[in-house]
This record gives sequence, C-alpha cells and structure tokens, in this order.
Amino acid sequence: MEIKMQLTGSQIVIECLKEQGVDVVFGYPGGSILNVYDALYKHSDEIFHVLTSHEQGAAHAADGYARATGKVGVCMATSGPGATNLVTGIATAYMDSVPMVAITCNVTLPLLGKDSFQEVDIAGVTMPITKHGYIVKDVNILADTLRKAFHIAKSGRPGPVLVDITKDVTAASCEYTPKKPESIERAGHYTQEDLDAALEVISKAKKPYIYLGGGAILSGASEEVRAFAKKLDSPVCDTLMGKGAFDGTKPAYTGMLGMHGTKASNLGVSECDLLIAVGSRFSDRVLGNPKTFASNAKLLQFDVDPAEINKNVIATAEVIGDIKEILKRINPMLKKQDHSDWMAHVMDLKEKYPASYCTDGLSGPFVVEEIYRQTKGDAIMVTEVGQHQMWTAQYYKYAKPHRLLTSGGLGTMGYGLGAAIGAQIGNPDKQVVNVAGDGCFRMNMNEVATAVRENLPLIEVIINNHVLGMVRQWQTLFYDKRYSSTVLNDGVDYVKMAEAMGATGFRATSKEEFTEVFAKALDMKTPVVIDCVINCDDKVWPMVAPGAPISDCFDDKDIEKKGM
Repeated sequence: MEIKMQLTGSQIVIECLKEQGVDVVFGYPGGSILNVYDALYKHSDEIFHVLTSHEQGAAHAADGYARATGKVGVCMATSGPGATNLVTGIATAYMDSVPMVAITCNVTLPLLGKDSFQEVDIAGVTMPITKHGYIVKDVNILADTLRKAFHIAKSGRPGPVLVDITKDVTAASCEYTPKKPESIERAGHYTQEDLDAALEVISKAKKPYIYLGGGAILSGASEEVRAFAKKLDSPVCDTLMGKGAFDGTKPAYTGMLGMHGTKASNLGVSECDLLIAVGSRFSDRVLGNPKTFASNAKLLQFDVDPAEINKNVIATAEVIGDIKEILKRINPMLKKQDHSDWMAHVMDLKEKYPASYCTDGLSGPFVVEEIYRQTKGDAIMVTEVGQHQMWTAQYYKYAKPHRLLTSGGLGTMGYGLGAAIGAQIGNPDKQVVNVAGDGCFRMNMNEVATAVRENLPLIEVIINNHVLGMVRQWQTLFYDKRYSSTVLNDGVDYVKMAEAMGATGFRATSKEEFTEVFAKALDMKTPVVIDCVINCDDKVWPMVAPGAPISDCFDDKDIEKKGM
C-alpha cells in the first residue's frame, strides 16, 4: 500500500536522506538552511550530524567518509559564503571521482537574482566541478530531485552532485510518497568483440604490465584485479588513487608509477610491450613526457568513462565499462600466461632499486614506516598534499582498498584532517591517522576542535620541516635555491595549539621519541596531535623532472654521481 504524507520541504530532505540510507551528514548551519536543521533536530536519533569548524572541513569530511566506506558522503551548508566554502571540497571530490551530495539552501525565490544578503549562484559556481547541479524552486519536485542526485553521484563514474534549495521551498508543503532507492546497474558499453580484441592484445604480449588507478577501487574490483594479475603473470604498479586495489605486500607489486614512483615501476613500464590500464586516467604526474611514455608498448585500457579513452594517450584497444564487471567477464576467458623471464627481470629491478632514505635522525619515511609497524598495516591512512603525501604512499604498504585517502587530482592542501574525521566516523573500529605537513596543517587545523568535540581516536601526525617542503624541493632542484615564500620558520607551537583545542599534544625530535609517543597515542583513544620536527631539506626520492620521460627517474645518489 502506497503511503502518502503531507510534509514540508525541510522534512522531505530528511526523509529522502533516510530513504537513501544516510545516517551521517557533515555541515554548518546558517539562515537559509535553518528549516532543514530544525527538521534534522527532530531526527537526530536517526541521522547523526557532525558540526565541523568550517564548511570546507564538512566537504572534506563527507569526501573522506565516502572514500573510507564506499557510501555516498553528504555535506550541507547555508547560502552565500557557506555554499562557496564547500567549493574546494566539491572540486576535490570531482577530480578523484568521489560520490558526494552537497545540499545547500539559498535565499527565497523572490530574492533570487537581486544581490540579496548571502545570495550566490552556487549551482553556476560549481557547474564545472560537479556531475550535475540542481536549483530546486518548487517543493513538488524536491523529493525526485534529491533521489536523482544520489543516483547520479553513485552511478557510472562516481562524483559530487549539488542540490541548491530556495528557503521558501524548505518551508512549503506538498504530498510526499516514500520510495525505495533505485538499484545501481554497473555500467557496460562494451561488446564481445571488445573483449575478444582485448584478449588478442594480451595473448601477443611478452612483457605485460598492469597499471591500476582509482577506478579499480571505486568498482570494488580488488579480488578480480588480483585474479587477473595472477592469470596474466604480470607485474603490477599503481597510482595514488589505486593503492590497495592490489596487495602492496605481494612480490608482483612494484610500487607507484610516475613523478615519485619507484625506479622499478618507471623503468619496467618503459620496457614493457603491453600496458594494461585499469581504471586510470593517465594524469601528467604519471605520464611525464606523453611522447615517450611506454613508447615500446601497446596500450589496453579498461575504464568506465568513455571520455578517458584516447584523452592523454592513444589506446590500442579499450573496453568501456565497470572494472569489476569487465574483469569478471575477461578472467574466465583468459588462458593462464607464463611470463617468468619478464617477471624475473622486473623483480631484479625491484631488488636493484629498493626504496631507501637517510636513517640519520627523524625523517618522514621513518615516521611512516613506524606507523606501519605499530598499526600492523591495518590503519586508514589519510594525507594532506606534499612531501609527506608521497612518503605515506611510498613507505606504508596497502594490502586492502580504502586504506589511503588523499587528494590526487586537485592536490588540495588542507584536505586531510577533515577527511580523517569523516573516515573515523565511518569506521569507528579502525585506527585513522592523518599525516600532514606543517603548511597543510595550518590551513584547516581548526578541525582539531571537531575531532575533540566528537571524541574521535584519530591521530594527527605533523611532518614539521618549517617549510613548504615539496615547493622547496622544486626550488632547490630547478630554481637555484631561491626559496621564495616557502619558509615557515615562525613561532607556532603545535603542541600548545592542540592542547588549547582540547586534544593531547606531543613533540618528537628523534626516532626514539616518535616511537614512544606514537605508541602512547594509539593507547589513548582520543584525538592526539604529534609534532614531528625534521630537516627542512629532506627530499622525496625518486623523482622525475616535470616533462621528462619517466625512465629518467633519479635520486640523491644519481645527483651525487653527476656532481649536481
């Protein structure tokens, strides 16, 4: 029997969230969205609202929640600056294909377009950074619009959707009929001929290489990826977004590809005769010089988004569809391959070029390795953007998906703490660690107060080199050490700041101190900030210069040899 109810627009928002299985939202109230918050107050036992310190923090928290759980993240904000403060978080989610619904409220319909107080065309502002955007001016279409928003956010290549609702719509009433959410069909635009063409390319390869991106994780294809790699008898590399799609502890795994990828991956891909890209979009940070990238190889591309085919590199063959479904079809059809000579060669590269760093004193790589040791590889690792991000990708081994949350596409400094809050709320039984640089931390460190308010057991580790480390690295290597506006040598005391916000603060200046205080932090089960003081000239190795072939990857030893 169909149930019909007379509800206000704000009540419809809450009922639609419940319909979609949403039990957590992140946001910040204000005048235009007050009606929604009033309705939310009456359903606080069903939907938990996390009040962040800033709307950007809410957007990043919704993003982190989505990445760590696989669900749609929801954030809310009021009109004007409340809505525009979400923009960076929405753009971050868009670049990394994260399912998110951002709900904003605007001024009343008669005031639209009149430069009213706290009025902004947020749908117009976010048009290039959302899968879709809606302005709801009629309460009668509100429910269906919200349902469409969730469906679009989850389907195909996931991404953020904006729903902007005028305030009078949240107050108006109409008839509401509950509906079950539409099931999401896994996208598939390929034919049997496409699969046959892929298998033919594979069968002719003598030196194949699998290259994993975030699409493999978004589709939940980890098991299928591992079965595919085993059958193919191929080495596997990945991107930042693809970490954990293949078990990073396995011998076949050679590490990240690209600017700060391993020498084994960069040299191996440069030698391979078939590169199989699985849910990866070939960003400039991976390609180096597109003209020389994998120049000896044919390219087989699996991707859900047709727009990614032939965008940055030309594919020899492609299969367009959901990664999990593609591999489910291909794996039974693929004959067991034997590439033992090629595998032995790549394993030799791994052995010849292991990850290494200076072991004198406290360093970023040591911190990450110690976190890995003490968390037994089972933490959800979150990062900001910069040197610490690369070290976290390089020195923590990701055996499972959804364990590294980081801003890959947009490169958003200030992302990590909000995302860590979202991840921790979505995974209360997991240890969440956010690794930050001091520059990044200062952008959104106000969210420590949010972590304290919610009594979250997350650990904030600041890799404090008193500089903007990655920018300084470039200035050292490519700008003759002109350190323009990158020195942060000031009087900020992060331990005192943490304590002032109600968290526990520790400082570590040696390996022994960090080992001790991180163990304490794990035992405390409350928010902890650890200030790790390291050398300002520590660098991320290996590295590929911008625009250079990835085979020209170099490290500090190469620089010493050349006398640079």
